[in-house]
Amino acid sequence: MSDITITMLILAVVVLAFVTNKIPVGLIAVGASLALYAFGILDLGQAFAGFGDPAVILIASLFVVAEGLDGSGLTAWTGQQLVKRGGSSQRIMTVIIMAVVAVLSALISVNGAVAALLPVVVVIATKMTMPAARLLLPLAFGAHAGSLLTLTGSPVNVIMSELAEEETGRAFGFFEFSLVGLPIMAGTVLITLLLGSRLIPARVPTTIAPDLSDHARTLLAQFGGAQPFGRVRVLSGSPLIGRTADEIVFAGENPVTLLAIQSPSTRGSRPASAPIQEGDVLILRGNPTSIRAVSDDAKLEGIGTSTVSSTWAPMDAEYGVAEIVIPPRSPAIGDAVFPGMLTESGDLVIVAIQRGGESIGGQTGIRLEAGDILLVQGKWDALDENLRDPAVMIVDAPDQIRRQAAPLGRRAYLALGVLLLMVIALATGLVPPAVAGLVAASIMVLTRVVSIERAHRSIQWTTILLVGGMIPVSTAITQTGAADLLATGIVDAVGSWGPAVVLAALGLVTLIFGQLISNTATALIIAPIAISVAYEMGVSPLPFLMAVAVTAAAAVLTPVATPGNLMIMAPAGLQFGDYWKYGLPVGLVFFGVAVLIVPLIFPF
Repeated sequence: MSDITITMLILAVVVLAFVTNKIPVGLIAVGASLALYAFGILDLGQAFAGFGDPAVILIASLFVVAEGLDGSGLTAWTGQQLVKRGGSSQRIMTVIIMAVVAVLSALISVNGAVAALLPVVVVIATKMTMPAARLLLPLAFGAHAGSLLTLTGSPVNVIMSELAEEETGRAFGFFEFSLVGLPIMAGTVLITLLLGSRLIPARVPTTIAPDLSDHARTLLAQFGGAQPFGRVRVLSGSPLIGRTADEIVFAGENPVTLLAIQSPSTRGSRPASAPIQEGDVLILRGNPTSIRAVSDDAKLEGIGTSTVSSTWAPMDAEYGVAEIVIPPRSPAIGDAVFPGMLTESGDLVIVAIQRGGESIGGQTGIRLEAGDILLVQGKWDALDENLRDPAVMIVDAPDQIRRQAAPLGRRAYLALGVLLLMVIALATGLVPPAVAGLVAASIMVLTRVVSIERAHRSIQWTTILLVGGMIPVSTAITQTGAADLLATGIVDAVGSWGPAVVLAALGLVTLIFGQLISNTATALIIAPIAISVAYEMGVSPLPFLMAVAVTAAAAVLTPVATPGNLMIMAPAGLQFGDYWKYGLPVGLVFFGVAVLIVPLIFPF
């Protein structure tokens, strides 16, 4: 059996596995690479070369950069601010939502943009008393159109640009994708405005995303009587330096109590016998006025809104809150707690305790019972990390609260600055794209915009496995001559009609496959065939590669085409068949641009 036959059989099995969706896509891709190695089609280096490919490095880096933008609240805040400008007009609101998600998609990927704006859009639909699907489907399809505005909008864009450079010495520029992306975006918006009300069904959603944008006010109403506390940092020259907690008493009409000493370089609390050092963080309990007075006298710098407000403020950009419930049979039942108490890790402070809707507890402490509600405050990352304990149940996830309700802080502006630097580097070509992405991701981690743990979690390893595993498949299709064989067949069948018809045929195949399997996998399968077709016909491969990128982005006919489509399904109450009615004319816009406009911008 020839190498071409083996490669095509492996490819057929891979496509069938993708379509049936019974095996994780990452495992399918890696399995394909291993199969090619096992049959001797590729050597060991070639079988695993995909995981060291610059495109994979850039894609992984972009996930971390996206987490910095999203995790700092910048994407949600941007969506909230711009969407608020839509007023009560459904048409204006639809256009604004599609424009916002398109820009975000161009910068942080389709799935990230949809996930960031999904809860905001659901709340807006509820407030406007309109079916959520009328805004959520345009949200998802606007994200697909937006992915073609820049190089970073999609892994497919990155892969096609890299292939273009390998074949012609000329990569697609950062904003060069917008030459085709802008017409697609305009066409998608136009179809939505003209036909959206007829093509998008008005269904009842199966799930409703909570509106946490005004969560601070909600907590203030529920826990307004909570004992205030504050965090202060010890400045140079403070009279407290060198003294221990046992030696410090803050006198006054409204006394302030030192609860704990924390060092920025270590986790948890330091012993009461440890001398205070410059830079230490002190946890104080008392009313805000008294805490401010103590801070002025002892050269302490307030941290967080609770030390500078005349009323208790539950959250800011750095510190947040979470409500936790003590479930039945929890090992925490019977533990003695009191407001102002530090948790065992030393990272969180118990602000208030409620039982049966009434605040309880005092300095002497109470014994926890099933159903008690505790309000705890600490750094957002500390809340995420410490509240995974099965002994408690979280009412609203801290990460979800932070993204919707926390004000922008230093991390958001740092994230924005890093993004701008990366865009400049990519747009000007100062360094290779993989280097620009890796440097940007590293800065995000070094400046603590993204913790190393969150950086690891932000990378969508399924995508990495998919791209890294399918690159060797693409190599095998080229190396064995399978691409040339398929290209010859296509050229013999429709080549007499000219390269435009051949491009249309490849675009149609890409569009169809992209509804059934990952559009990234589709692009990696079709790209080597497209390149071979171009060489067979003696024309430039650039229009073929760009057409593949455009039609691969048209994943708009099924909910399983991309995770972004699937995310909106339950909140919009959509069914499987609801996508193609609105998706068909939108998909024709993508296909029309690929066939008619791409050859004008990138001539044969």
